[in-house]
Amino acid sequence: MAKSHEIEMKQETTEDMVEIRQRRKGGIHILGQKSLEEQLPSDKKAGCFQFGRDLGGSNHHHHYTEEEKQLLSRYSSADYFPPHNQVYKDWLLEHSRSLDWDRWLMMGMIGFCVGIVGFFMHQFIKLIAEARWNIAYLHVSAGNNATALGWIALIGILLALTSAALTVLLRFPAAGSGLPELIGYLNGTIIPEIFGFKTFIVKFASCVCAVASGLPVGPEGPMISLGGLIGLGVSQGRSALFGRFLPFGRFENPEDRRNFVSAGAGAGVAAAFGAPVGGLLFAMEEVASFWSIKHGWMTFFCCMTSTFVTDLFNSAFEGFQYTGDFGEFKPRRYILFQVTREIPVNILAFLPAIVLGIIGGFLGAFFTFLNLKITRMRLYILNLTKRDWLKKLIRILEPTIIMTIMAVMSVYLPAAFPCTPFQCVSAIKNGSYSGPHCLRGSQYKIHTEDEVLRYTCPEGNVTNISPTRTYNNQSYNQMATLITQQGEEAIHRLFSRQTYYQFDYVPLLVVLGPYFLLACWSAGTAVASGLVVPMLLIGAVYGRIIGLSLVSMFGVHQSGYWSWMDPGAFALVGAASFFGGVSRLTMSLTVIMMEITNDVQFLLVIMTSILVAKLIGDYLTHSLYHSLLELKCIPFLDHSPSSLEHHQFSNHEFYCVSDIMTCNPECLRVKVSVRRLAKLLKEKTHHSGYPIVTASKRHSEPIFLGLITDQELYGIFSCGEGVFQGPDDDGSKIKTVPYDVLRDAKYTDELVLDINRYASDEDYDNKFIDLSPYLNNSSFSIPASFSLRRCYILFRTMGLRHLVVVDEDNKCVGIITRKDLMGFHIDEKITAKEHPDEGHEHSAPISTAAF
Repeated sequence: MAKSHEIEMKQETTEDMVEIRQRRKGGIHILGQKSLEEQLPSDKKAGCFQFGRDLGGSNHHHHYTEEEKQLLSRYSSADYFPPHNQVYKDWLLEHSRSLDWDRWLMMGMIGFCVGIVGFFMHQFIKLIAEARWNIAYLHVSAGNNATALGWIALIGILLALTSAALTVLLRFPAAGSGLPELIGYLNGTIIPEIFGFKTFIVKFASCVCAVASGLPVGPEGPMISLGGLIGLGVSQGRSALFGRFLPFGRFENPEDRRNFVSAGAGAGVAAAFGAPVGGLLFAMEEVASFWSIKHGWMTFFCCMTSTFVTDLFNSAFEGFQYTGDFGEFKPRRYILFQVTREIPVNILAFLPAIVLGIIGGFLGAFFTFLNLKITRMRLYILNLTKRDWLKKLIRILEPTIIMTIMAVMSVYLPAAFPCTPFQCVSAIKNGSYSGPHCLRGSQYKIHTEDEVLRYTCPEGNVTNISPTRTYNNQSYNQMATLITQQGEEAIHRLFSRQTYYQFDYVPLLVVLGPYFLLACWSAGTAVASGLVVPMLLIGAVYGRIIGLSLVSMFGVHQSGYWSWMDPGAFALVGAASFFGGVSRLTMSLTVIMMEITNDVQFLLVIMTSILVAKLIGDYLTHSLYHSLLELKCIPFLDHSPSSLEHHQFSNHEFYCVSDIMTCNPECLRVKVSVRRLAKLLKEKTHHSGYPIVTASKRHSEPIFLGLITDQELYGIFSCGEGVFQGPDDDGSKIKTVPYDVLRDAKYTDELVLDINRYASDEDYDNKFIDLSPYLNNSSFSIPASFSLRRCYILFRTMGLRHLVVVDEDNKCVGIITRKDLMGFHIDEKITAKEHPDEGHEHSAPISTAAF
């Protein structure tokens, strides 16, 4: 009977410890074998326009349900700085930190690797996409639209199917852009399986297939995520698959790890856009929570190297075919959307720029809102499905439905529009003229680009009468130019200058609605993809409409005071406004738009549009990436705390940390019994961190000395009983556990069973562990009267995981974790303080084991 009871107890405690390991790890399978997205509640009770859910300005915190709060607690946090203890200082002696040459070398290596990956991604996409469309055009030219549709649909569906199957079947965390997860990681949250060689391969292959298939997606988001992944993998110099492959062991600490990830993300932007300064500013503005001038220099070097390598190889290869001129950086190759014809800017141009900013803010907020609703609907449908294989099938088939719609639009929409004669200068009279005898040449400002698509239109004749003058009667299809090319080519045509009549209202309006909806739908599917190209295309379309309306009202002015009214110029401004309305980027977006177009003339106009779009968007919703962090229940601390406008004081300076802290945390002495430590790890009521206290020399009360986390405790227990002391031992014969062992401790089943045995055996009450070599002597502590706002800034800026609160005698009275500083928790605590006698709905306590 006793043996049976012992077995049952062992099984029960083993299950408890496995759950603790999973919670601490923040793993994908924290609720059985479901992915994190499958665990998210479908939110059936919330109203469609409920404030605080998918609507609500950036100053307001997100309203989480009780289920979502429990999911928040499943994630673990991480300190930015490694623990400052004796074993870490011993480790530093073995790894010189006085020289920085190897750090610069590592930044260069990361930039080189990201650049190579960017080159291969661009070349693969171009090769597959061109082969797909070249065959389709042959069928269209022959009048076989049905055959062309069949070919485009077949190849597109196969590529979309492959892209989704790779992520669903092999590595689901590789789906999507990966930017919310990357931002969450650099904000201090440990997110599982977003890094790793398998994630890298799956995300790369899935992104290539998705973009080449013709889905309304782009490669930039995954490229940024891949950059961060490369930054981590190369800097750590080892992987589970290859073991150690680089001799840079001193970078294996949390500070360097996150610095290299943020630099890799910036290099990903640089490789994707050819924008090294934009990459630096993106890393600083959006992904990095901790920043220093020195790290900025190194990130700049990393971004520069990445751009150089990508442009160097792109200069000589196109679809992996060598074109010569290796090392000649031609503007058309390294400037993504080069603007070749500059026009002067007028103060009156700021008025339509403000209008475009307002449109971009409203449409950007609506895009975010609609994307979240589609994602919640997808989760609702998946939660209705009980069988795992059916859920996977739904995720795999969803992109193919979008691809089928895109294929039908690409073939049949152009057939519904007539051919448009080339717009140029009349050979007979001055002014604008449309065929049949157009006089064209570089000296004539009104023109139609040669890169527009003829589709099924008559080929026409071109007669060269001089090196700079030609007669022609060519025509083209406006709709085909917009939707049957890769998104980047369509953006080129929309940005073109002095092509006043290249696109009419009807094709632009017809493309805008369906493409907007399909891009919004595609953003949450199971393919690895980004949104930058769709955002630029959508913004360029409505920007071109505004510019065309100015031309319609005031006419074409090729020179003089009114020459700023150009549809292509306002397509650029519209693209920036919608990008800003969705992402809420400012500095980095402005520089990126300059670097990808080389149009410095419109800098101030673009800045105005971006700022207006951000102001409007922030008033309506959170940014898309931050909204996705909230939807996925990933703990995240924004740049500043959320508004307190519904409380007695709207400023956080009027409140203290004592108003929101967790009181009376579990404190430890420097020398603790093995059994007590094991019980703490077994229980689920701690914060994964324990203040260490010692007797005061002035009075008998224990005072705060330092902090130790469960990571160090797991590392100590992983070394077995050799580190335990007897009651009378002075510890001189006990060897300390090295820092790299503490850092790399794995949560194996054997370790779980050992901890369970220590917790249940009374003999371990008389065995002790000396924590003095492992406690963090430089852990932050603040007084209970400390300003809540300044506490938030300190916690986020320094990348903390725990912040101990002490009284005037330095006695530990509370502890602050990431969960305590999230907007919803601050709101609940302050509400309870201000209205103690009112009957508030009491929320279920959130486990803090992972924090």
